[in-house]
Amino acid sequence: MKVLVVDDEKVIVKAIKFNLESEGYQVEVGYDGETAVELARGGSFDLILLDLMMPRIDGLQACMRIREFSNVPIIMLTARSEDADKLMGFECGADDYITKPFNLLELKARIRALLRRAGMTQQKARGGRLTVGHITLDPDERAVWKGETPVDLTAKEFDLMELLMRNPNRVYSRENLLNVVWGYEYAGDYRTVDVHIRRLREKLELDPAHPVYLMTKWGVGYYLKNG
Repeated sequence: MKVLVVDDEKVIVKAIKFNLESEGYQVEVGYDGETAVELARGGSFDLILLDLMMPRIDGLQACMRIREFSNVPIIMLTARSEDADKLMGFECGADDYITKPFNLLELKARIRALLRRAGMTQQKARGGRLTVGHITLDPDERAVWKGETPVDLTAKEFDLMELLMRNPNRVYSRENLLNVVWGYEYAGDYRTVDVHIRRLREKLELDPAHPVYLMTKWGVGYYLKNG
């Protein structure tokens, strides 16, 4: 996932960049509104963090300009907490809003939630089910089949499988999976991921002892093999 962070407070930018990169995100940065628009136009970003008060043009103007050519999810960062400012941000095209000073854990949780919503919207726009081999997943119905047989998954099993099927052959560390699927409240509990992968193999692989789709990249993490 590629994120653009734009804020004129370089200390904040540095902290956000460090925290997001430590979780596997690619991060580009800028320090004013015009740069935000230029970078957004030239780069393929999955999400933009945009400060409200910046030099050259402010975050609201930058957001409106970006909306002229992109539907990328945008989170506004601001020191203002008034409802009127938040409403103005949404009117200008922002998808979410977080007030400084903010907890980085909360910010990362907001980012994950917005990326999930954006991913679900894109999947719906592509219309349909996800299929890898004999495994089929329907994001709208939240249903899964092993061949022609429906399979019951827990909510987290489904969320984990959906993430892997949306991103085949991409290796996720256990920390990445915890952050994206479970949220920061489970930080460090890597056994949770291991248990869910094992259960998914038992439910969906033809031979759970010798999986061909839900694969382990030893020393790195897990991925869904496709092709």
